[in-house]
Formats: sequence, C-alpha cells, structure tokens
Amino acid sequence: MSWRILHILDHSLPLHSGYTFRTAAILQHQRALGWHTSQLTSARQGGSGGEHLVDGWNFYRTRELATWWTRLPVLRQVGLVVGLSRRLRQVVQRERPDVLHAHSPGLNALAALRVGRAMGIPVVYEIRAFWEDAAADHGTSPAGGLRYRLTRALDNYLLRRVDAITTICEGLRADIVARGVPAARVTVVPNAVDLDQFTAVPTAAGMLAHQLGLTGKLVIGFIGSFYAYEGLGQLIESLPKMLASVPSLHLLLVGGGPQEETLRARSAQLGIEHRVTFAGRVEHERIAGYYALIDIMVYPRLPMRLTDLVTPLKPLEAMAQHRLVVASNVGGHRELIEDGKTGLLFRAGDADALAAQVVRLLRQPDTWPMMRLQARAFVEQQRNWPASVARYRAVYQQLAPR
Repeated sequence: MSWRILHILDHSLPLHSGYTFRTAAILQHQRALGWHTSQLTSARQGGSGGEHLVDGWNFYRTRELATWWTRLPVLRQVGLVVGLSRRLRQVVQRERPDVLHAHSPGLNALAALRVGRAMGIPVVYEIRAFWEDAAADHGTSPAGGLRYRLTRALDNYLLRRVDAITTICEGLRADIVARGVPAARVTVVPNAVDLDQFTAVPTAAGMLAHQLGLTGKLVIGFIGSFYAYEGLGQLIESLPKMLASVPSLHLLLVGGGPQEETLRARSAQLGIEHRVTFAGRVEHERIAGYYALIDIMVYPRLPMRLTDLVTPLKPLEAMAQHRLVVASNVGGHRELIEDGKTGLLFRAGDADALAAQVVRLLRQPDTWPMMRLQARAFVEQQRNWPASVARYRAVYQQLAPR
C-alpha cells in the first residue's frame, strides 16, 4: 500500500540535532518505499508559519499563538497544543493523510490525538526520549518536580489512547511496557546510519592536522553536543592519567554547547589546556575530515535515566566510519557496543576506568583492524536505515481497518 503519512515534529532541518537527522532519514527512506510524506513542525521551530523548503523537503510551519495567557507557565504549553492543533487541521485538509505520525514530545501527540479523533485518522506516537528526563538534566525542570510529573502523566495518558506506539530502542520500550502498555503495541524502530553517507573516513588531512596542532600525535576525541549528560567533564578529569602512560596523547573536542566554558576552565585548572583542542562547531559536510584525525572516539555518558534508556546516534556514525570506540557502560551504549568486539566499555562515571580502557586500547594496536571491521559489520547488518524504516510497514498496516 502507498501510505500517506503526516509527520508532526518538534523541530526539523535546518536546525541540526540527532532529532532532525533521524527525521531526515525517516523521510528519505519512507519516500524510497513509495510512501508519500508531509511534515509539520510545532511553534518551537520558530518562524512565522507558512511553508519552508529545506534540502528538497517541504515543511509546514506553525506560528506561535501571540496572546497574553500563552506567556504564563503551563498555559504556554497549552498554547502550543492549541496552535499546533489548528495548524494540523489545515494541513490535514490539504494533504489528506492516512496516518498522523506524531514524534515526541507528548504535546505533539496530544495535538495529533485531538485532530485524529475528530477527523477519523489513526495516530502513531513515536517516543524518542522521555522529555522530562532531558529537562531534568538540562536544569530546566527538577526531577520529580511538578512539571516532571505532569509531563510523565501526559505520556501515560497518550500511551493508553493512541493507535500505535513506536520508539527508538529497547530501553525505552521496556519503560513503556512497565507503565502497563501491552508489549505487542510497542514497535522498536532503532536509530541507524546511512551507509552511503558514512563510509570509511579519508586519510587524515595533513593541513587540518597541522592547523589544529595534531601532527604526529595520538588523538582521542568527541564529536557532538557538550551537554552535562555526555560526561565530557569525566573525560577531562581522566586525561592527566592517560598522559602519564601515553605522553603523546591529545584530546580533540568538536562541537559546542552549555558545558564548553566549564570544560575549558577545568582544563586550565588541571594544567592540560595545551593538550586539549576545542575545534568549535563544524559544518556537517566537513565533519569527515575531523573523524579522520581521531584514533579513538570516546563517549563518556554519565549514568542516569536518560542515558540508560536512550541510544545515541554518534557512536553508530563513528563505527560506520571504521573509528575505534570507547564508551561508558550506560544502557544506551550497551545496546550498540559489544565490549571487546565492536568497542570497549568502561564503568560509567568512573574517570579512572575511562583512562584505563583508553590506555589499554592504545597499547593494543594489533586489535584495531578486527575491531573496526566488526563494528562496521554490526552497522551494515543491523543498523542501516532501509531495514530500520521498513519496520514502519507493519505498524501502519495494523491501522488499515480504521
């Protein structure tokens, strides 16, 4: 069947995040299956509404309600749902979708459920993360606080009422089922990579290495957003111990975020600022050159609900590009990395354990070729986007009688 699917999203390209990259992959591969997609973003995207063409994709935008009451706490969230519901009705009348596919947060699913029930269209709710956990980590809402509990209660309400549920990993699926949702109603559509886009990285460019002061050095690195839960502070703390064993080591951090100034300050306090390079944010089309400079990618995520439940995209991209990976043993990493085979894991939150695993891998270069091949094979066989997106077929088919 050639499905007509309307995706309801928090934000999209041209903003860059794991959320937007997953969305782009879903749209691309659903179109490759012959399905028609249309896409609508909430007012959190920003802008004045209308339509927006990005990389060949036409996104419907939602204008934020400009009323006095939407400036008040909680009522602002109500305003987002009201505005999105109104805009969604307009898009539905134009696109005539078979399915409303709402992606977290729950406010998007609430708007989709309101419109879907009124217009007789089934609703799929895709949970990519529990946003109350992300808000708690970012410091915008305390864990266990009123907003945290309200957001969790909203998700529980939605999970009981939508027609189908998808999520990105087994950790989130287990949490959803633990809330009383029948396991048969929850389908995992895992994160994956585009094998054509993420191939073996080119040989390290001498000019870029020279510009960054990395010529002739062993380089460990991280590429991504500098959020607290990524554990980059632990990586900085572990570096002096690594340097004691491997004096030629250098740390390359590519990206940016709220932790950057803290990381710079701590590097200076430890007297290792000359061993840490902050490369800043890099355009997506140039990122392969930075991967090529890094001998070992390090992902030191801290232990918490968010990291135990959610699988990240970045380690998969690194593995697809034949990069060596060392990561903390949070649940999200354990779904992706087999310790000793496709990478190495260390005890999350332990800077000494992190240092020991990196040094161990650096001292065993004879294991590198096989580990790289096995990591790439895992991605090719289990985490490619065509196979992942094809799982939506069974989800949509079960809604056909409606």
